[in-house]
Amino acid sequence: MHEWIHAFVVWVFEFVRDGGYWGVFLLMAAESSILPVPSEIVIPPAAYWASQGRMSFTGVVVAGTLGSLFGALVMYYVSRYLGRPLVLRYGRFVRITPEKLEKTERFLERYERGGIFFARLLPVVRHLIGIPAGIVRMNVVSYSAMTVLGSAVWCTVLAWFGNKVLGDEPNLMNDPEALSRAIKSNMHWIVIGVAVLALLYFAMLRMTQKKS
Repeated sequence: MHEWIHAFVVWVFEFVRDGGYWGVFLLMAAESSILPVPSEIVIPPAAYWASQGRMSFTGVVVAGTLGSLFGALVMYYVSRYLGRPLVLRYGRFVRITPEKLEKTERFLERYERGGIFFARLLPVVRHLIGIPAGIVRMNVVSYSAMTVLGSAVWCTVLAWFGNKVLGDEPNLMNDPEALSRAIKSNMHWIVIGVAVLALLYFAMLRMTQKKS
């Protein structure tokens, strides 16, 4: 298993290096679906190669954002037309119970745009948020707009962070697993920042509701 994971990470690095913007786009599209392609091993190396002249920093962020949007829309439309029956029937195999599905649906009905935006900034959640969004038939324009905003922020942070980490230790490009650990060891600061923003947003919503 360890060798397989290492081989997969190496393949992702090489795919981004050789595929350029299209490689970033395709892998980030997969990352926005339920496929196991972590954005943490896609955007940072791409940003490093951008600093070496293979691509541009802005191009990497745009390609990653558009890829995320494409994958998110695929998940949205698949779930919109096929989602609920399949989730209710097979969701238990991935620990998605009818109760969790109902809670997620209520969450999106209540917080819609903000919920989608913050979901795009959180690990794991961003892979699956398109499923309930499609099931509850959320407005696709709002869904797309919040996906683009959230994905752009996430890609920008990863690109900056990867450039910084690799700029200090370029030898990490020869050790994919060490790079992945170096990035993930500092990801908690990003997660904490997102959590604080989310709490402030939801607190604002509750205060607004009380006044109405």
